[in-house]
Parts: sequence; C-alpha cells; structure tokens
Amino acid sequence: MDQREIDLWHMRRALELAVQGQGHVEPNPMVGCVIVRGAEIIGEGWHRRFGGPHAEVEALRMAGARAAGATLVVNLEPCCHLGKTPPCTNAILKAGISRVVIAQRDPFPKVAGGGIARLEAAGLEVSVGLLEDEARQLAGPFLKLITLGRPWVIAKWAMTLDGKTATRTGESRWISSPESRAVVHRLRGRVDAVMVGRRTAELDDPLLTARPPGPRTPARIVVDTRASLSLESQLVQTAQDSPVIVAVGETSDPAARARLTEAGCEVLVCPGETPAERLDALLAKLGRRRMTNLLVEGGGQLAGSFLDAGQIDEVHLFLAPKLLGGAAPTPLAGEGLAHMPDALRLDRPVVEQLGPDVYIHGRVEKDVEGEEPRMNADERE
Repeated sequence: MDQREIDLWHMRRALELAVQGQGHVEPNPMVGCVIVRGAEIIGEGWHRRFGGPHAEVEALRMAGARAAGATLVVNLEPCCHLGKTPPCTNAILKAGISRVVIAQRDPFPKVAGGGIARLEAAGLEVSVGLLEDEARQLAGPFLKLITLGRPWVIAKWAMTLDGKTATRTGESRWISSPESRAVVHRLRGRVDAVMVGRRTAELDDPLLTARPPGPRTPARIVVDTRASLSLESQLVQTAQDSPVIVAVGETSDPAARARLTEAGCEVLVCPGETPAERLDALLAKLGRRRMTNLLVEGGGQLAGSFLDAGQIDEVHLFLAPKLLGGAAPTPLAGEGLAHMPDALRLDRPVVEQLGPDVYIHGRVEKDVEGEEPRMNADERE
C-alpha cells in the first residue's frame, strides 16, 4: 500500500468521525481528525459540540506523546484564531506533528489559508485537497452559510404513488408509515428550524416538534404573509414551550402581529413586494441568526417558492404505496421550471425501504464555490 492509499484510508475515517457531530456543532462545521503512524491510527476525534474542543485537539489527546513525529489527517483546515477554544495550529505544533493532510481549505475569514500558512511556516509538510469533493459535500451547510449568508434548505414531503400530498379535501394524516415519520422526527431534531406555510398550519394543525427530542430544539416557523395564524393553533398554544416564529409581510395588520406577539410568538416582518423577495429577506434574517439547517415541510406553494428561487439544497421524499387521484395537492407548486434541462437533479440519491414506503434522499447538484464569504469574521467560534 503506497502513501496515497494510506492517506485515503485515513481521510475516509476522518470524514466518518466528522458526521458524528451533525446536529451538535452547528453553526460550526463538522470536523473529524485522526493521528497516524503509517497505517496505524494512534488517535482520533471529532468536534462533538459547539464551543467544545475541536477534532484536532481530541485526536491529539488520545495520541498523547506518540503524536510527536506523526501525521495528522483532517477534513478541514485547522483553525489559527482564538474563538471559544485556542487555535488548533498551536496544539498541532506543540504536539510535534511532522505532517498534516487536509481535505479542504476553510473559507471562514479568520482562517482562509492562515492555518495552512502557519503550519508550513513552522516547517511542517502540508498536503491539501485529498477527498476534497467528499469534504465539500459534508461541509455544504457550513459553506452555504459562510458564502451566501443563507441556511441550508432541506425540502421534505410525503406523497402517494400518483404524486399527491393530501386528499382532495385536504386530509394528509397519514400518507407515510410510522417508520417514515420516525425518520422525519430525527431530521427535525438536528436542524435549527422547521418551516411550513400558513395553509399547512391551518389544515394540519401540527406541533412540528422532534419526538423524541434530538440534539437541537428547532424553531418552528410559519410563513404567514397576512399574520392570520390562529391563536388557537397548537403552534401558538405551545409557543411558550418551544420557539415559534411567524414570518409576515410588511402590509400585514399591525394588530394581528401584536396578538401573535402577545401569545408568545416572535413576528418577523419580511420586506418585499413578491413572495420571492419576501422569502429571500426571510432567509437572510435566518442566516444572520446563524441558522445552518432549515427543514421545509410544506405545503406545496411554500416548497414551490423555494424551488423557483433555487434555494432547495437537499430533498427527503417519502413515497407511500397509495393512490388518491383527483385534484389533490402536489408537493411542489409555485411557477415551476419551464425547460426539462433546468430540472433539479439529486447528486447520488439514496433509495431505502422504510416499512411499506420508499425513502429517497440526496443533495441537489450545485456548487457555491467561488462566492465571497458573507459571514463576518467574528460570527463563528
């Protein structure tokens, strides 16, 4: 086995470790690290929680004195700035690491090549770019937040074989199986917010909570241009227990906004004359709050607006072996795309069986590379 094959094997392990931080570390990126001597791993770690030790520090602690002269393999450039934790470059140099293999550079303004430069200036051998595509896939939500100032948008829906998300009378409970719904709750438990439109909130009267709870407690967002969400809805009734954000238009009734605020909801006024403009304003507000992952659960008009705006990054589809027919709702409304070559495609979609349902999920083919960072240098720890 040559050196490149050994490095590939270790980088794959670093990526496996990094995923374990999902839902715990955001808005920071998921990072995994291994310390190795030849083919032997002598230390490994991952970023476990926001504000906690970084992956490099965890791995160095496990390796102990054996780290001197060893190789460090990590999926993201080590930080060189003081945040909630000291710079990882300092720990690497202190441990006596002689070689560092990095999958991708960190676009965060306080790092942005500085970590690599610091290590090289100290005489370490540094290699960058191994499994970079895989690392960028993993870091997609972090990269979008850094470069575009917007959260990563996960579109989720359940539908029948004939593409319906409810009956012609609006009933949707339950299209999908208990096994599928358990996956949805796990998704909710790792995101920063779960979003529905006002019509879905009215018809389904959902709670939008994760049951059982996950590593994050998502804010529950209702896009409600007129501020007409019922004060008797489960969302409003539980606003004191879990955050509820109502995104309204500038022309909404101030008295209606006040009633929602008094009931415990947060009202966000989103400027814009068109739905697309208001949606962009809302995403910008969520990005400034450093929300990294947003789960959009419906309805079709809201999801279609995200599609029209090119803001869907990931799809989770639960296909039930049922038929409804008729003029029932579909998962994506909006204007839609005019030409087949413009259709969104999933990159390497995964297909699974969940009870009687088929579960299809994957990320949308697109790249944010080349954008200038929009997150301020003091907005990440």
